[in-house]
Amino acid sequence: MMKKENWRLTLAVSGLNNIDSPGPGVAVIRGLRASGRDYRIVGLAYDNAEPGIYLPGGVDIAYQVPYPASGRQALKERLLALHKIEGFDLVIPCFDAELPAYLQLVDELKAAGINSFLPTLEQFEARHKDHLPIYCREHGINTPFSAPIHAIEQLTQLVADKNNPLDYPLMIKGRFYEAFRVYSLAQAASCFTGLVAKWGLPAIVQQYLPGGEVNVVALGDGKGGLSGAVAMKKLYITQTGKAWSGVTIHNEELLQLAARLMASSKWRGPLELEIMLDSDDKPFLIEINPRFPAWVYLAVAAGQNLPQALVDLALGRPVELGEYRAGVQFVRYSWDAVAPIEQRHDFTSKGWFSPPIDAANLFSPDEANE
Repeated sequence: MMKKENWRLTLAVSGLNNIDSPGPGVAVIRGLRASGRDYRIVGLAYDNAEPGIYLPGGVDIAYQVPYPASGRQALKERLLALHKIEGFDLVIPCFDAELPAYLQLVDELKAAGINSFLPTLEQFEARHKDHLPIYCREHGINTPFSAPIHAIEQLTQLVADKNNPLDYPLMIKGRFYEAFRVYSLAQAASCFTGLVAKWGLPAIVQQYLPGGEVNVVALGDGKGGLSGAVAMKKLYITQTGKAWSGVTIHNEELLQLAARLMASSKWRGPLELEIMLDSDDKPFLIEINPRFPAWVYLAVAAGQNLPQALVDLALGRPVELGEYRAGVQFVRYSWDAVAPIEQRHDFTSKGWFSPPIDAANLFSPDEANE
């Protein structure tokens, strides 16, 4: 294990892709850099095309790790091998699909000296999209009608059943990611085929509500407390349901919903609540994502550095987050990071890459305070 210099913390972060359905890792790293603390940040990447590998000022070094489909044993062996090199103090996984393996390895990684701050496997499984109606009933939260489907014929039966409120337009969602609003059976069948091919069975159909969509990013302390939360209203949504622009809002009902859920579930770690408002602005929970969202840097810029708070909670430090500012917006954009192709070749051939330190820093520590 690499010897620490001045007890500098080494943090491992995944989710470095930043495409049309961006991973949260780059935003989490921006938050950690904005804290101004002395971190060595190690990126965990699955593919040589993940932009977070190459952006100067982000990761200090990135290593390739096996895809989640390779199983937890392959992940464990790779993490422990990297731990001998880097000496991880904390790992922050940022993808839904990789979390089951990490959750099953928590104790073994802890025994090796690698901390984490994650929910239990039972908590993770309970909030799945196909379990959401039961989960919301248990925790006293409103949710639209939804149901898992394994064949498109089930959707036809659900729409024909007058005992439920499902009708077109409706939402059809992938098991892990992506959601589409559909207006006909033909459109639903096309989306169903694509989602199942990409994310597996089941797909989820959900009642569409005509009000606006809002999100809450929250951090639970694992004891029933809400360490921090920021609410955001989506201003622009992509075809796959991703927020491409949004603004922080103060809505006490949304924050209370997050606090009630934390108190009831004793969730440990970050999560994102996706919420639809009906025509009377009554909130209905439509999804719980068990990690930081890709827009988490908006929370940092608005005054709550939730990635930094996670580090403090994981290491047993006190967390005190104040009020955040409403009216802070983000507008996502594409950025062409230009670099020699040899950098990708290096990562592919060696399994690791360290961005040059003399390049322009794209992760200014002071940006969130401007």
